[in-house]
Amino acid sequence: MQIGTVRLECPYILAPMAGVTDLPFRLLCREMGAGMVCAEMVSAKALSFNNRNTLPLLKTEEAERPVSLQLFGSDPEIISAMAARIEPLPFDILDINMGCPVPKVTGNGEGSALMKDPLLAGRIIARTVEAVRKPVTVKIRKGFDEKHVNAVEIAHIAQESGAAAVAVHGRTREQYYRGEADWDIIREVKNAVSIPVIGSGDVTDPASAQAMMRQTGCDAVMIGRAARGNPWVFKRLNIFDRTGADPGPPAQEEICDMILRHARMLCAFKGEMIAMREMRKHVGWYTAGLPHSAGLRRGVNDVTTYAQLEELLGVWHDGARLRQPEETGNGSLSPVSTG
Repeated sequence: MQIGTVRLECPYILAPMAGVTDLPFRLLCREMGAGMVCAEMVSAKALSFNNRNTLPLLKTEEAERPVSLQLFGSDPEIISAMAARIEPLPFDILDINMGCPVPKVTGNGEGSALMKDPLLAGRIIARTVEAVRKPVTVKIRKGFDEKHVNAVEIAHIAQESGAAAVAVHGRTREQYYRGEADWDIIREVKNAVSIPVIGSGDVTDPASAQAMMRQTGCDAVMIGRAARGNPWVFKRLNIFDRTGADPGPPAQEEICDMILRHARMLCAFKGEMIAMREMRKHVGWYTAGLPHSAGLRRGVNDVTTYAQLEELLGVWHDGARLRQPEETGNGSLSPVSTG
């Protein structure tokens, strides 16, 4: 898989997800075999104001490369200028977000709202391509709603404006993440352009990844929600490609080890207080559907230190049924087995 000058080891890409694909999680997914990882989207306007909250979002490490940084906005001059500003950073690909469905983004005419204005979308892409030497990609959706399905048109514009690849999520903005993704629109885009097309939507395992690639002819698959709490999905995909066999999900002990490693990395990156707060959602994703995980998820909401998280996971791993943890006088958690 080649995107401009950047070669990917495999066609499986971690999608950019706000609040999820920070540096620690990207490193874990890359280690598990993701061909490329994508960082959380960054507001070009906030970057132009030197907003201090955007700076951690731009941090990358050599071990995660190839890595893509993503900008969103609606002003061609601002986006292109910020692309030029960040180009010296050690990332490989710059992505332009034209797929985010969140109201606070689309309400400003950004994200997937840009699909309603193909001329503006084209100007943003063209100006950004002119401003940087690194490959520029574009992430789009099927359309803004079912009355305006124009992914093929926007993909054409992206190609003509100099984009090196386009990622297509098979849902409209109106759908958000509801219902089934329309893989036919990905196939239509693939048949309409010559640049690489990355398919996105409803890929959760090797079987669905293979089905998408067969049905659409896409060059790569982008995995988002299915990777939350599941960096092993990339390992499974690569093993399946090599052997034809799916090793399946990890054992509970491996999940516990990964949660604690993820927590340690977050502590080092963001500090223990923030890390433990953010790990609450990650623990929920890591353990969804597993025995006694409901009690674990309740308990993790009271966790404030790494030691407490380790203790809570130890009880869960031992097979105890957890009820709401109680704080003891020394501030440690006291999970109680209910038999």
